[in-house]
Amino acid sequence: MKPDRQQLSSSPRIFVNSVTDAQSYFSVLAETAGRLPFAAIDRVADLLVQAHEEGRGVYLFGNGGSAALASHLACDLGKGTVNGSPKRFRVIAFTDNVPLMTAWANDSRYEDIFAEQLKNFVRPRDLVFAISGSGNSPNVLNAMRVARKAGAVSIGLTGFEGGLLRSLCNVCIIVPSDNMQIIEDLHLSIAHSLFTTIRRKLHDYQALCA
Repeated sequence: MKPDRQQLSSSPRIFVNSVTDAQSYFSVLAETAGRLPFAAIDRVADLLVQAHEEGRGVYLFGNGGSAALASHLACDLGKGTVNGSPKRFRVIAFTDNVPLMTAWANDSRYEDIFAEQLKNFVRPRDLVFAISGSGNSPNVLNAMRVARKAGAVSIGLTGFEGGLLRSLCNVCIIVPSDNMQIIEDLHLSIAHSLFTTIRRKLHDYQALCA
């Protein structure tokens, strides 16, 4: 699938050189939140619901704070959306298996720690969800290339101008900021907005089918 250019953020970045105290930080955070690409976020929610309904795999990964968010979002999707339904998300965060990550890093190279894990699972139309503040982490990019080759749906969550990740995604959510802390704050908010929206959509669908 080719990237959906209409879903990419066209908003200019917000520069945060003026952050000097708590109030100015939160002012920038609020301003940036108001400029998020909401249509792209809603599109990702729809793609996740579709993956859930069709029983397709969802695979998440990232580095540092993005690794923690990948695990967090996998937890929200895997447990928080159950609501008594027999159908569940088939979701894995590749950041959670430390022995496997270190094995690939040691025996192959660090740039392959997500790509090699993905090769064990990915199938056409699975959903591969990469989180990267810069959009330029080599291990994230390598995994996304594997996803594209396999015919998976590629989702990116990033900042700045999207980096190289932007061109590898079917839908890329770009936080329009040049400050990593602002980006990571809003990545968590976006993840929670996805979870909350998806949980409601699944609840409504179950009620309709009851």
